[in-house]
Amino acid sequence: MTATVAGRRAVRRTLPTVPRWWADVAGSAAVLSLLVVTALWTADRGVQELLGGVATGLTSLGRLAGLVSADLMLIQVVLMARVPLVERSFGQDRIARWHRLAGFTSFNLLLAHVALTVLGYAGTARQDVLAETWDLVVTYPGMLLATAALALLVLVVVTSVRAARRRLRYESWHLLHLYAYLGIALALPHQLWTGADFLASAAARAYWWTVYLLALASVLVYRLGLPAWRSLRHRIEVAAVVPEAPGITSIWLRGRDLHRLPARAGQFLLWRFLDGPGWSRAHPYSLSAPPNGDLMRITVKDLGDDSSRVTTLRPGTKVLVEGPYGRLTGQHWRGGGITMLACGVGITPLLALLWELPYAPGQAVLLYRARTPEDLAFRAELDRLAAERGLVVHYLVGPRATRPSWLPAYAERMSDAQALHRLSPGIATHDVFLCGPDGWVDAARAATRAAGVPDAHTHHERFAW
Repeated sequence: MTATVAGRRAVRRTLPTVPRWWADVAGSAAVLSLLVVTALWTADRGVQELLGGVATGLTSLGRLAGLVSADLMLIQVVLMARVPLVERSFGQDRIARWHRLAGFTSFNLLLAHVALTVLGYAGTARQDVLAETWDLVVTYPGMLLATAALALLVLVVVTSVRAARRRLRYESWHLLHLYAYLGIALALPHQLWTGADFLASAAARAYWWTVYLLALASVLVYRLGLPAWRSLRHRIEVAAVVPEAPGITSIWLRGRDLHRLPARAGQFLLWRFLDGPGWSRAHPYSLSAPPNGDLMRITVKDLGDDSSRVTTLRPGTKVLVEGPYGRLTGQHWRGGGITMLACGVGITPLLALLWELPYAPGQAVLLYRARTPEDLAFRAELDRLAAERGLVVHYLVGPRATRPSWLPAYAERMSDAQALHRLSPGIATHDVFLCGPDGWVDAARAATRAAGVPDAHTHHERFAW
């Protein structure tokens, strides 16, 4: 099946274009929301109370911290709701960075809100902090729910720290991360019932109801509604399971009207295989062959988590899909030279692009990094591309370098940029596509910059897990 289907002439699909000004508008809207929150706090005597004494000042500052924290949480929700306009404007890598920055900032402001408010109320009531904390939790409307929300958000933040993420399976981390939605929902009654800034004016109520409903709508439509509709419409199921290399397996999928699924080579989808317990956990796998007719292919590396289940999938297993996502597509190609750098299973989206793009013989160069010859997946397919399409392939096999580098250890005496110029002459004028683990992608991007490739011509996807 691999040779037959991958060898078909790929149908190039055009994704809807997003006007360049839309990204500026979206960014400005996020900044404007923070200014609106600050203005509402100011209109409700926030500055006067801040300057009115230690206790009232602490309470006022705590109010502001809570308002900005809530606004950043809702921005986070919209960022990760995978709204197509947002995703295509910024790309998953930038969105993930902003989500992380907004998340930790929001959490720190939330802690400041709790601490400052308790200190301010304790100062006004002239009682100790612990007694005031107990009084707030058990007597104020919505505070028990807010306390539960804080506990859930602490869990989410702790498991999002990189050291913790490295110890968790992707599926476990993703499931825990969903508790952030529950935490935000549980915090809402506290804001509705006791939030002075929410109750202060009709304008404040209108603003907060609007942003909460927009965030809720983005989740319901794009994280639940659209995936459910596409899964029902396309009725995707497993067609075949094919071993590619030790620990690397491809799954061919068939479905109805797949030509209407707006997926392109280089993109990824979230997959749920209905094969028994654990089916609800989503798996982010890239297409490793361009969609053709009624077939698609994904390729999975066994990382010791639920990814090992793919080797046991049976033809006919039903599949739910969410996506497609990602901007690592051929729409970035300007029609000239192409250099692709892949590490390990990062070859999968680049292989799909190599089948899809109509480059001339000798115009495309692939630099494929792996630890051992056995780790090279799709070697026969790549050799076929070299013979039939004129792809220039360099296999870079060997242990990891002792310094941060995209090269193997045996080549680390050469600078990373020199190696790029030697293996891909003219790379400074090429469109460059990268895919691999986080650290390797960072090293490869640094090398392409040093080789003279503008950032605008470098496109990448990371495999962080």
